[in-house]
Formats: sequence, structure tokens, C-alpha cells
Amino acid sequence: MTFAVEVKDVSLNYHEVAALKNISFTLEKGKIYGLLGRNGAGKTSLLSLLASLREQTGGTIRILGDAPFENPEVMQDVVFIYEKDNKDESEKVIGMLKFAERYRPHFNMDYAMDLVKGFNLPLNKAVKKLSKGQQSALFVTIGLASRCPLTIFDEAYLGMDAPTREIFYKELLEDQSNHPRTIIISTHLVSEMDYLFDEVLIIDKGTLILQEENETLISRGATITGTANEVDQFVKGLRKLNEQQLGNTKRVVIYGALSKEQRNEAKEKGLEVGVISLQDLFIHLTGEGM
Repeated sequence: MTFAVEVKDVSLNYHEVAALKNISFTLEKGKIYGLLGRNGAGKTSLLSLLASLREQTGGTIRILGDAPFENPEVMQDVVFIYEKDNKDESEKVIGMLKFAERYRPHFNMDYAMDLVKGFNLPLNKAVKKLSKGQQSALFVTIGLASRCPLTIFDEAYLGMDAPTREIFYKELLEDQSNHPRTIIISTHLVSEMDYLFDEVLIIDKGTLILQEENETLISRGATITGTANEVDQFVKGLRKLNEQQLGNTKRVVIYGALSKEQRNEAKEKGLEVGVISLQDLFIHLTGEGM
């Protein structure tokens, strides 16, 4: 099987600081991946390596089977959309689209124009004169219309209001269905975007702590609520991510699939087994001391 992305034992150092530490994973073709991590965890550092903005300190990276760094044949198949300062960008919206069409072999101008209409972007206005939300919508348009085999959005929604973000999510899912590619989305809006992800990767302090299918990951988290003594007995030996107590009532967040027998046992003891959202699971998995 040829993976869209193969990362093996990759590290990245900034002088004496290790931004990434021996990270390994593979990404399949045609899936949407959510990349989660707290500020400074190493998300953008990792994505900048995949986009060939810099070279890794150690390890290997393969995109569609080839090393991407300084490889123009590979990099024409990668688009990296991220927040940047456009205060000096005098090019007009239509010029930016034509530039992308020139250098992206899969770019579809008809689709780009549909997105421009949906986002209500002014074609003949300079980028620097667009609002922050309009700039975000423009670059999201370029990312979607490029239809690159590897498409990366790093906090690309910044500046968009909620209705504009909804247009982005809808278009992303629809175009992915019609033109499958590997998409990576780095975001802090986990609760708003979790339904987009086929798989989730979580980075913490420069290390990849897990890669899991979204539905499987969520099913492995649960809350156990009841009297403190009964909860403590039940969660003994389980991985506890967080616990809270008010009076004699205790709530513990656990990570690990519960068997049918364990769920029946919890019910018999009068304990409530609840689901946990991806956002809460992410918070607890990357919390201090976890």
C-alpha cells in the first residue's frame, strides 16, 4: 500500500530546542485528518515539514512515495493554507486565483469561482484591502480549488465568522466526496469541527501521543459518576484522565474501552456511564500531569 504521507522517526530542532521528537505515522489517501495539540505542541512545525518550508533535523518524510524537500514534482501536489500577514499584498483576488491555477496542476477555476460567489469575495479588490475574514475565505478557496493530493489547513478559519466557517465545512465535505484527497486540518475549534475528521492525531510537547479513528477514539473515553466510594472501586486499574468531587458525588474521566460486563457492573452499582466529546478527551489527554 502506498500511503499519501509516511513520517518515520522525524525530529526537528530549533538551535537547542526540540520542537518535534521522533514522530512516526502514516496517512492514507482520501481521508480527512484532524491534527490537535495545545499552543506550542509542534503542530505547525510538523505541517511546515510536510509543506517543505523547512527540512527535518532527523528521520524521513515521504509524500506519495518521494521525499518532498526541494522536490518540485512532489510539492506541486501539496497545498499549505495557513495564517499570514497580507498587509503588503497588493495583488487582487482574481490575480491570486490565476497564480494558483498556473502552479497547481489540479486547480479548478470554475470551482474557485463558485467558492468566490459563495464567500461573496470581490474579485478586483487587492488582498491587503480585504477584511480578515475575507482573506481567510480567499485562501481557503485556493486550498479547496487546488484539489492537491495533500491539502493542509493550519487554523485556516481564523477571522471567519460562524456562517462563513459553515460554508467552508460544507464545501470541504462535498468536494472531498467528489474529489478525494488527503486533507489535514489543524484546529483549536475541536467541538465545532470534530465531525469532519476520519482520523485524529494528537501532538503534545513535540511528541505524537496517539493516532486513532475518530469514532474509535471517542468510544474509548467515558465518564463515571456516582458515590465517591463506588466510583473509586470501579475505576481502580483503569486509566484516569481527570476527576472531580462535590460532596460525596464523584466524576472520573477514564480512557479505555469498557466491556459489556464492566458496563453492566457499573449499572448494578448505580453508576452513570457517560460519553465524552473529542474536545474534552483532547483537553484531558494533553493536560498537565497526564
